[in-house]
Amino acid sequence: MGTYPTDLTLQLLAVRRKTGLPDPSLQQTVRRRLRLLENDSREVARALGELSARLLSIHSDQDRIVVTFKTFEEIWKFSTYHALGFTHHCLENLLVDQAFWLLSPNEDEETVVQVHVDQEALTLTHESLLTQEGPFFVLCPDHHVRLTTSPRGAGAGPQPLRRASRGPQGEAASAVDSSAPSPGTSSEEVAAVAAPETLIPFHQWALRVPWDPIDNSVSRPVTSDTPLMATGLASAVADYQGSGPEEMTFRGGDAIEILGAQVPGLPWLENVIFLNEEERSFFSNEGRFSEEDARQLLRRASGADVCTVYSLDRLEEAECEQPEPEMPLPSLTPELRETLQKVKNVLEQCKSCQDCPEESASWGLCSASSGASSPDSEEPSFCLDSEADWTHPEALGSLLLFLDAPEYKACFRGLYDLSLPGLSTLFCGFTDEEELAGHLAQARGAAKKAGFPMALARLCFLLGRLCVRRLKLSQARVYFEEALGALGGHFGDLFLAVAVYANLATVHLKQKNRDRCVQVVPKASALLLGTPSHVCSTEAESELLKHALRQAIACRSPQAEARACFLLARHHTRLKQPEEALPFLERLLLLHGAWGSPEASWPMDGYLLLADIYSRQCLPHLALSCVRAASLRARGSPGSALRSADLVLRNCPRLHHPPAQTAHHLRRALASLASGPGRALRGPLCASLARLHSRHGQQDRAISFMAQAAEAAAGTGRRLAVDYVVALAWLYVLHGRSPLALDILESVLDVAVASEDQEGVIANMAAIALKRTGRTRQAAEGYYRALRVARSRGHLRNQAVVLANFGALCLQAGAGGLAQHYHLEAVKLFSRLPSGDCGQDFTWVLLRLGHLLTRRALARQGKCYYEWAFLVAVETDHLEGQLRAVQCLCHFYSTVMPSEAQCVVYHEFQLSLARRVADKVLEGQLLETISQLYLSLGTERAYRSALDYTKRSLGIFIDLQKKDKEAHAWLQAGKIYYILQQNELVDLYIQVAQNAALYTGDPNLGLELFEAAGDIFFNGTWEREKAVSFYRDRALPLAVTTGNQEAELRLCNKLVALLAELESPQEGLEFAHMALALSITLGDRLNERVAYHRLAALHHRLGHGELAEHFYLKALSLCNSPLQFDEETLYYVKVYLVLGDIIFYDLKDPFDAAGYYQLALAAAVDLGSKKAQMKIYTRLATIYHNFLLDREKSLFFYQKARTFATELNIRKVNLVPERCWGRAPWLAPSPPP
Repeated sequence: MGTYPTDLTLQLLAVRRKTGLPDPSLQQTVRRRLRLLENDSREVARALGELSARLLSIHSDQDRIVVTFKTFEEIWKFSTYHALGFTHHCLENLLVDQAFWLLSPNEDEETVVQVHVDQEALTLTHESLLTQEGPFFVLCPDHHVRLTTSPRGAGAGPQPLRRASRGPQGEAASAVDSSAPSPGTSSEEVAAVAAPETLIPFHQWALRVPWDPIDNSVSRPVTSDTPLMATGLASAVADYQGSGPEEMTFRGGDAIEILGAQVPGLPWLENVIFLNEEERSFFSNEGRFSEEDARQLLRRASGADVCTVYSLDRLEEAECEQPEPEMPLPSLTPELRETLQKVKNVLEQCKSCQDCPEESASWGLCSASSGASSPDSEEPSFCLDSEADWTHPEALGSLLLFLDAPEYKACFRGLYDLSLPGLSTLFCGFTDEEELAGHLAQARGAAKKAGFPMALARLCFLLGRLCVRRLKLSQARVYFEEALGALGGHFGDLFLAVAVYANLATVHLKQKNRDRCVQVVPKASALLLGTPSHVCSTEAESELLKHALRQAIACRSPQAEARACFLLARHHTRLKQPEEALPFLERLLLLHGAWGSPEASWPMDGYLLLADIYSRQCLPHLALSCVRAASLRARGSPGSALRSADLVLRNCPRLHHPPAQTAHHLRRALASLASGPGRALRGPLCASLARLHSRHGQQDRAISFMAQAAEAAAGTGRRLAVDYVVALAWLYVLHGRSPLALDILESVLDVAVASEDQEGVIANMAAIALKRTGRTRQAAEGYYRALRVARSRGHLRNQAVVLANFGALCLQAGAGGLAQHYHLEAVKLFSRLPSGDCGQDFTWVLLRLGHLLTRRALARQGKCYYEWAFLVAVETDHLEGQLRAVQCLCHFYSTVMPSEAQCVVYHEFQLSLARRVADKVLEGQLLETISQLYLSLGTERAYRSALDYTKRSLGIFIDLQKKDKEAHAWLQAGKIYYILQQNELVDLYIQVAQNAALYTGDPNLGLELFEAAGDIFFNGTWEREKAVSFYRDRALPLAVTTGNQEAELRLCNKLVALLAELESPQEGLEFAHMALALSITLGDRLNERVAYHRLAALHHRLGHGELAEHFYLKALSLCNSPLQFDEETLYYVKVYLVLGDIIFYDLKDPFDAAGYYQLALAAAVDLGSKKAQMKIYTRLATIYHNFLLDREKSLFFYQKARTFATELNIRKVNLVPERCWGRAPWLAPSPPP
C-alpha cells in the first residue's frame, strides 16, 4: 500500500487574467505580504479555517502555503470551495492592499492572484481520509457503484465490493454483489475490477444515508453517454404497453409531447426540465434589494455627505497654502477650464428644470432584481368556510363541481402545498378537526355517488392530510390510495398527482414499509424532480428529493443531479434552514459552471444567496470570496451588483475607511445601467465612487466621478445636481485647488439655484477655501453667514462645526484667546448631540482644543480634552480618532508632562490600534519606542521587557525587508544583552547587525552601525577596550571613505577619551591631532577647543609639561570673551589650576605657578565659589611661605584661606606641601643646619 499524503501545498501565482502570463510586480507584492503573514499567521489561519483547511506553514520565499486536513468533511468542503474559485479570492483578499481594488476596470481585469493545487495530491488526500473513516463509494469498471474498504492498489487482487444500497454509517448490506469477480474470472477482468474510481466528495456524502427504503436503488449499471434534456414533439418508434393505469401506452408513429428527457435511474416519468422561469426567479426573490436598501448602502459606502452638513476644516497649520491675498488667481489649464464650463452647463440646466426631490426619481431596481413573480401568487387561495350549509344539496353540489375541475387551478395551490397557507387558514372557521373531517367525509361520499373523480381525489387527499396531521398513518394511507385510484392514471392536474404520490410516499417512509416504498418512492421522487414549479410540500419532501439525487448520482446524470440540488436548496431555504441548503446550493453552482449556459443570469443571485448564508454563519472570508467569484463568473443586474456591495460592507473588517472592495461592484452597477428607469441611479453611483476614492486619498479619480455625477443628475432634480456640484468643489479644496473651488461655488450662487440649507453649506465651504488661500477677512465673513443660516435652521451640528472652523481661523491669525473661546463654544454644542451623529468631528475638535490649551501652558486642561477625545472615539468605534488621540496623549506624557508609566500605557494601546488597522510600519515603530521606554526604567524586569519588544520589532522589520531598521534592532538586542551581562550573546547579535548593514551596501549605514556598536562598550562599565576596534578599525575607515568629516571628528574624540582612560595616552595623541585638524577644517570652534584641551591633557599625562602648557593656553584662547555662563568661568578655574600645577610641579617654577594660581583665583572670585577660593588661597599661601619666602603675602593668603575654611566649617589649613614632595623632590626643604 502506497503512502497517502495528508498535507497539501497551495502555490500562489500572480497572473494576467486574459493571457495567464505571470505578473512580476503583483507577485512581489504577494511575496511581501506573505512575508508579513509568515510572522503573524493568525489571519491566514482564520481564512483557511473558513475554507475547512488547517494551516501548517507559510513559505514566503516560495510563494507557498501548506495546509492539512483531518476529516473527510474538511477535504470535501475545501475541494468544493476550490472548484468554485473561493480559495483564489479568499487569499487574494489577504494578500493585496486596498489600492488594488481601486484600480481602473482595465487594470483590474489584467491581474489576479491564483491558487494552484496539485489535483493528484488532492485526490490522494481525499482517498486517505476516506479510508480512515471506513467504507466509501467507488465506481467500478462494470459501471456499478459499490462500497469498498480498501484503497486503490491495496492487496494483490480485487476486494469484494458491497452494493451501495446503504451508506457506510448505516446498515451494511451483507451480500456481495452478483457482478463481483468469480474464481473463473480472467486476469484482465480482475485487473479492471481492481481499479475502481473513487466518487467525488459530494457524491460520497450524498450516498451516505442511515436507511434507504429502496434496496436496489443503485444496483443498475450506468453509462457515460447520458442523453441531454430537450423539449418538444417526438414520434414513437415502437409500441409500448404501460404496466399500470398511470403509465403511458402508445403505438409506433404516435406524436408525443416531451417536457424533458428520460432521467436515468428514474424511468417512470419522462417529465424533467432543468429550471423554468418561475424557478429561476426563486434566487432573486430570496435576495430582493429595494431602492431604500440601495440608498442606505450608498450612504454607508461613501461616508458623511458634505452636501447636507457643514464640513470641518481639518487642515493642519503646517499644511496651509501660502497666503496670496493680493495676487491674481493663476491661469487655469484647459482641463480645468473645461471642468468649470461643464459645471456652468449643469447649473444652467438646473435653473431651467423644475425642482424635483431626489426620492421622486425611481432607480428601477425592482424590475432589475426581483425577476418574474409567480402568477399563482396573484390568484385567491382555495378556502372552505365553516358557515356554509354542507347538508344542503345545492351548496354541496356547487362545491363538488368546483373541486371536480379536470385541470389545475391557481386557487388549488393552498390545497396542495402544506407550507403555503397551512391547514389552519385553508379551512376558515373550523376549530374542531373532527367536525371538519366529518364534513369532508360527507362530501367524499357525495362525490363518489355523483361520479366526480377529481373532486373525490381532492377530498380524499384532504382527508389523508388531516389523518397525517393527527398521526393516523394507516387511515391516511387508505385515503391517499383511494385518491390515486380516483385519478385513474390521468395527469390533467399534474400538481395533484405530485401531491398525492409525495404524501403517500411520506406515509410509507414513516411506517418503514419497504415493499410499498419500492413501488411508490421512485414515482414520487420522479414527480417531484420532474414537475416544474410543483406546489406540493410534505414532511418527507427532503428525503424524497435526496432519493432522487442518489439516483442521479448513481446514474451519472449531471442535469438531474443539478435539478435535485436546486429543489433541495429551495426546500431548505424556504424552511429557513440555511445550513442544510448550503451543500446543495454549492453543488448546483458547481454543476452550472460545468454544464450550464454562461448567458444565464440566475447564477449571480444564487452566488449572492450563498454569500448571504456564509455571512449569517459568521464566515466573512467565504462571503467576500463568493461575492468576488460571482462578479467574475456570472452576469448580473444593477440590483445584484449593489447587493454584492452590501455584502462586502457587511463582511469586510471595520477599518477607518470604507472598504475599497465595494468600488468593483459599484463600477459593475454603473456599467450595467442603460437608458430608462435606471438612469437616475447613475448620479448616486458616481457620487459614491467619488467619495470612496476621496476617502482613500485618490482625489483625481474622485473629481472625475463627481463631475460625472453632476452631469448625470442635471436632468433628474435641481437639489441633487447642486449637491454634487458643491461636493465637487469640496474635492477641489481637498486636492489643494482652492481657487477653482471658489469659482465653482461662486457659479452656484450666481445662478441662484441653491436652497437656504445649501447656501449655508456653500458659505462654510467657501470660507475654508478662502482661509487656505490666506484671505482671512473674507473667510470670517463667510463663516458668519454660514453660522447665521445654521442658527436660523436650528442645526446644532452645523453651528458647532462653523464655530470650530472660526476658531481655527483665529488660531491661524494668531488670536489664541479667541481660538480657545470659539473651540469651547463648539465643544458645548457638540456635547449636546449624540456621539454617533458627530463623533468624528467632535473628536477632531477636542484634539485641536487640547493642543491649543497645551500650547498656551494649560497642560492639565489640554490633557483632559485629549482624554475626552479618546473616549468619544472609543464610543463611536472610530479607529482613526482613537489613533490620533492616543498619539497626542503619548506626546503629552513624553514631552509636556513626562510620565514613564502613562507613556508606556498609551504606547501599548496605540500598538493594539496599529494591529487593528493592520499598519505594520507603525507597529514596528511603536515596538521600537516601547522598547526604549522600558530600557529607560533601569530595572532588570524592564530590560527583559525591552528585549521582548525589540525582538518583536525585529521580526516585523525582517518581514518588511527594511534592512536598516533590522540592523538597528539586532544591535539594540545586543545592547540589552550587554546590560543584562549575557556576554555570550552580545557579540553574536552585534555581528548579525553588522551583516545586515553590510548586506545593504550602504557605507553610511555601516558607519552608523559600527559606531553604535562601539558605543555599547564605550558607555558601559566592562570590556570597554572592545570599543576601540569598532571605532578605529571599522567605523573610522568608513568615515574617511565616505568623506563624513563630522563622523570622523566624533570618532576621533571618542577614541582620544577612551584611550586616555585605558592608559594609552601615546596612542591617543594621533587621534587627538586628527580631531584638531578636522575641527579647524570644519570651523568648529568648540570642538577645536576640546581638541586642544585633550591634547594638553595627553601631554600632561606623558610628562610633556611645556607642550601641555602650550595646548591649554590655546584652548583658553578659544573661549568666549567676555564670559557668558558660569560653566565657562568654572572652566577657567580648573584650567588655570592645572597650569599652575604643571608649572609648579613639572617645570619647577613657583613664581610663574603663583601667577597661574592668581588667574585661577580671579576666575573663582568671579564665579563665587568659596571652596575653590579656599583651595587656591591655600596653595598661594604655601608657595609664598615655603618657596617665595614672602611672609606678608603668605600671611594674607593664609588669613583668606582661614576665613573661607571657617565659613565652610573646615578646622585646619595645612601650609606644608607634603603631598607634593613625591612629585617634586626639589621642593623638599633642606635639613636644618
